Amino acid sequence: MSETLIPLPERLRPRDLSQIIGQAHLLGEQAPLRQMIDQGHLPSLIFWGPPGVGKTTIALLLAQAVDRPFISLSALNTGVKELREIIADSGDLLTPVVFIDEIHRFNKSQQDALLSAVEKGKITLIGATTENPSFEVNNALLSRCQVYRLNALDEQAIEQLLRYALQQDQFLKERHIQIGEFDALIQFAAGDARKALNLLDLIANTFEPDVENVIDNAVVVRVAQQNIARYDQSGEQHYDLVSALIKSIRGSDPDASLYWLARMLKGGEDPVFIARRMLIAASEDIGNSNPNALLLAGECFRSVQAIGMPEARIILGQTAVYLATSAKSNSTYLAINRAMELAEKTANLSVPLHLRNAPTKMMQKEGYGVDYLYPHNYPEHFVTQDYLPPELKGTKLYTSARNKREVEAERLQQRRWSEEQQ
Repeated sequence: MSETLIPLPERLRPRDLSQIIGQAHLLGEQAPLRQMIDQGHLPSLIFWGPPGVGKTTIALLLAQAVDRPFISLSALNTGVKELREIIADSGDLLTPVVFIDEIHRFNKSQQDALLSAVEKGKITLIGATTENPSFEVNNALLSRCQVYRLNALDEQAIEQLLRYALQQDQFLKERHIQIGEFDALIQFAAGDARKALNLLDLIANTFEPDVENVIDNAVVVRVAQQNIARYDQSGEQHYDLVSALIKSIRGSDPDASLYWLARMLKGGEDPVFIARRMLIAASEDIGNSNPNALLLAGECFRSVQAIGMPEARIILGQTAVYLATSAKSNSTYLAINRAMELAEKTANLSVPLHLRNAPTKMMQKEGYGVDYLYPHNYPEHFVTQDYLPPELKGTKLYTSARNKREVEAERLQQRRWSEEQQ
C-alpha cells in the first residue's frame, strides 16, 4: 500500500513510549506507568479518557516494553465464546496482554468471563473506555484493575504534535507544508490527536506539490466546514453538562445556565430530558420559596413535548433564567429525605387510633377515629394534636429556610410547637 494511502495518524503512530505526546502525569519521570515499566511490572489496567489521546498506542507500547505478547480485541465484535478461547489458548504464551477497546460495551457476562483469568494472572487485561468505568465496568472487574485517566491534549500538546508531523512525515515534507496559524487547527482538534492529524492530512491533500503551501485559519475553516460539537448523549459528558446546568441554576447564575443549556442543545441533547431535569430543580432547589417555579417548569416540560426544536430552545431558555434568578430553598428536599430515612427505620410503628379512618361500626367499636380533633371546628382552623406515632413524638423533620414565603407558612407550625411545650 502506498504510504500516502495510510492515514497520517497511523503513519506517525509512536514506536516508543518516549514518542508519546501528552499524558506526562502517567508517562513522565517518576509517573506511575513509567515506574511500572522500569521495574518490568505490568498489572491489569483500565484506561479511561476521550477519543484520540493514545489509549491503544500506550497499551501496545507497554506490552512491548515488558516483552509480552499483545492481543487486541474490540468489544464490538468479541463475544464470550471468543474470550474463553483466547484465555484457553493463552496458557501456551508468556502471560499475554489482552487489550479490549471500548470495554464499556461488554455486558455483564462478557466482563465476568474475564474475572478468573485476570485474578489468576493468566492474562494481563488492558481495557480502554471513553465512559466513566465506575458506571460501565462491574465492581468485580474494577477491583482487579488499576484505573488511569488519560486527558485530552491541551493546546500546547496539539501544536507540538502538529510541528512533529511536519518534521517527521515524508509526504508533508514533499508538499512543503508550513503552518502559519495554529488556532483553527487546535480548535477543530478539541484535544483529539487523531482528529488533529487527520485534519492536517486532509488539508495537505488539497494542496499542489512542489510549491510552498501555508496553512492559516481561513484554510482550515474552509476545509473543515464546521466545528461539530463532540457530545455523547449516553456518556459521561451527557451527565457532566446537565450537572453544570443544574448547579448553575442552583447557584443563581443565569448566564452560566444559558451557556450550559446552549451547549447541550448544540450537541443534540433531547430537549425533553433538559426540561425534565429543570422540573426536578424547581422543586429540589427552589421549592416553597417560590412555588410558581414548579408551575412554570411543569408548563415548560409540556410545551417542549408539544413544540420540539428549534422553538423549544426559547421556552427552555426562559425557564432556565427564571429558575436561576428565583429565590432558593432546599428545605422540603431535606425534609422528605429525612422522612424517608425515618420511615425505613420505623416501618413497624402503627398509625395512632385517633388518626385512623373508621368506615365500619366494628372499626368504630375498636376505637378507630376516636378523640380525633377536626381542625376546622377550631379558631383559625387549627388545634394542637399529635399526628405522629407516640414513639416519634417531638420529631422535627422540616426546618424552614427562613425566606419570606416559608416563614409565613411556618406560623402555624411554630404555634403548634409552642403549645406542645406548655
